[in-house]
Amino acid sequence: MAKPTDLDPRATLRGGLPDRYLDTDDIAVIFKVPKETVYQWRKKRIGPPGFRIGKYVRYDPADVRAYVTSCKNIATAA
Repeated sequence: MAKPTDLDPRATLRGGLPDRYLDTDDIAVIFKVPKETVYQWRKKRIGPPGFRIGKYVRYDPADVRAYVTSCKNIATAA
């Protein structure tokens, strides 16, 4: 089975993230957590930062990547 980076060489530059705004389902899949966990992260203001477009919550792939990087930096500093 082909990885997303095999299908789209630009995905390597984006760290494997899609070239579009992500929704709650995407975040749940990326982090392999239930969708309810993503809702709780947003409610508690933890997790990757999201923003609203009307009634929909979206996540910028660059912000998600920065969130993951910051988590890695915190883990290595501890």
